[in-house]
Amino acid sequence: MKKIIFATGNQDKMGEIRSILSDWDMELQSMKEAGIELDIVEDGTSFEKNACIKASAVAAQVQEEGIVVLADDSGLEIDYLNKEPGIYSARYLGEDTPYSVKNQKILERMEGVPKQERTARFVCAIAAADINGEICVIRGTIEGYIGWEPSGANGFGYDPIFYLDEYGCSTAELSEEKKNELSHRGKALRAMRQKLEELSL
Repeated sequence: MKKIIFATGNQDKMGEIRSILSDWDMELQSMKEAGIELDIVEDGTSFEKNACIKASAVAAQVQEEGIVVLADDSGLEIDYLNKEPGIYSARYLGEDTPYSVKNQKILERMEGVPKQERTARFVCAIAAADINGEICVIRGTIEGYIGWEPSGANGFGYDPIFYLDEYGCSTAELSEEKKNELSHRGKALRAMRQKLEELSL
């Protein structure tokens, strides 16, 4: 394995990935850095299926042996809302809708709901593929609850409304190091790294 291309155009996500894998002696590139432009239709019915769709689509554009494509599909599941927004987390209320608006809408829908019914989790499925096709897919999660107001500026997306009981704060209030240690994406990426090293790709 000479290089990893991560199938994302999200710079916040790419920054988080680089931080989580900072001690891995491996060249990491985004799709843009690798010169790959694709409009991928994510029509899977699960995080895992969408991650595999993205990884396979980008891997099909790679000509060189020894390159592994990683793709993730991640989102927020809120039990009270029947696990919404789930796989539609990025597209909830429209792809271009600011997360401040999305977060406020969720808080409005949860108004009056007691804490014990506000359980939620972040989910991240990461798929790996090379030019020969799919290799594996791994899931990471972090359990928490939906708070009553947004708080914190360290995260992105739904971080300001996702709270952790054991820390008494939102994931947007955690330090970058602590968030990467606990997060769904951190868990999934570290597990995927271990799997790829075991496969000696």
